[in-house]
Amino acid sequence: MNLLGQPAHVGRFCGSNAYDVTPEGVAFYAEALEDHHELQSDYAPPLLHHSECYKFVGEWYLKNLFGNLHAQQDWEMFEPIRVGSRVRSLSTIIERFHKRGRDYVVNETDLYDVESGHLLVRGRTFQSFLPPKPEGQETDSGQGFVVDENTAKEKAKTREARPPFPTATGPDLEPALQRIDERRCWMFSGPGKNYHTDREQARNIGFPNIVVQGMMSTCFVSQVMQREFGMGWLAGGKMSLKLTNVLWVDEAVTACARIREEAPEGTQTRVHCEVWVDKEDGTRIALGHASALR
Repeated sequence: MNLLGQPAHVGRFCGSNAYDVTPEGVAFYAEALEDHHELQSDYAPPLLHHSECYKFVGEWYLKNLFGNLHAQQDWEMFEPIRVGSRVRSLSTIIERFHKRGRDYVVNETDLYDVESGHLLVRGRTFQSFLPPKPEGQETDSGQGFVVDENTAKEKAKTREARPPFPTATGPDLEPALQRIDERRCWMFSGPGKNYHTDREQARNIGFPNIVVQGMMSTCFVSQVMQREFGMGWLAGGKMSLKLTNVLWVDEAVTACARIREEAPEGTQTRVHCEVWVDKEDGTRIALGHASALR
């Protein structure tokens, strides 16, 4: 069967870009995330190109953008990104499925070192979309928003209780407390206007306020892990986060990690952690696991 020309099919090549890794680019990331680390003089933060997959949304996004949500994000770090190097991205659709009334597309974007050809970082982005409504039927619920702060809290009261998390009993890592204002949203998700940087754009696709990009929470967890494990995170780090609630502009969050277990891996030890990100009121916006070498 010829799949050429069909949108969002598994195996579709979405695009590629090349970038120079500059001290200025690293400094911009560090300021945007308040993520300053001594290794940044030689190596970029591993999620420097956190939103590269979104450079190719025309190739892998479904047509109905109303109410689309970032559902899960996985990261694997293979080698550090050297400051002064040149890197290339490759983006591909690797999975599609339907779950709980939503359509999911999974994009895998790899980052390579141009000179060596080595794989540096791999990201897998799970994006969920509302299925198209029958012709003539309203897209929204009548209130204009597919998600808002009040209805989300009401749904949380009636939702079946989730299993306890975290269950790890090891020591806690130093948390990262962050407050997200409009300037930070622009630095992270700009420079153009979109639903992560502009209220009007957010309302156009079903949200009452600026939605903080889900990638930002994964960067906060990466900050916690790199602060603890250093090079063991830049070369060998892994993370998988489910994004469970919307984070709105002008809210604050704390990214946390707790050691679950340690296991030998070759001549090193892999430290497995449970990780999560909570708002000030205790609402959990992300949870999952991460590991690093030491």
